[in-house]
Amino acid sequence: QRQLVESGGGLVRPDGSLRLSCTASGFSLDNYAIGWFRQAPGKEREGVSCISTLDGSTHYQPSVRGRFTISRDKNTVYLQMNSLKLEDTAIYYCAADVQVEVQTMCDFPQLNYDYWGQGTQVTVAS
Repeated sequence: QRQLVESGGGLVRPDGSLRLSCTASGFSLDNYAIGWFRQAPGKEREGVSCISTLDGSTHYQPSVRGRFTISRDKNTVYLQMNSLKLEDTAIYYCAADVQVEVQTMCDFPQLNYDYWGQGTQVTVAS
């Protein structure tokens, strides 16, 4: 069964850090674009950061640039989140698609990408 599974969410204080993982099973992430998205209560899903496993290019939304880092190791994509803020609270999802460019993927979070994970909750609270 081909699927993406996220992990690493949790409760953290402001200015804290978390590392999210998105692991693919049943297929290889080679030549895929992988994106991290988030959805806060009452808000639409938004793109956070995306990476191409084809050329390593990355894209970050302005609100997380300089604080979050996306990376890949074999069949897992990580999102290192530092200096977390209250407004980073959301359910974080990863998605993979074989034919999309990374900036497009991040800018259009509502598209039906090939694979989606089930999400992991990140709560930033004091």
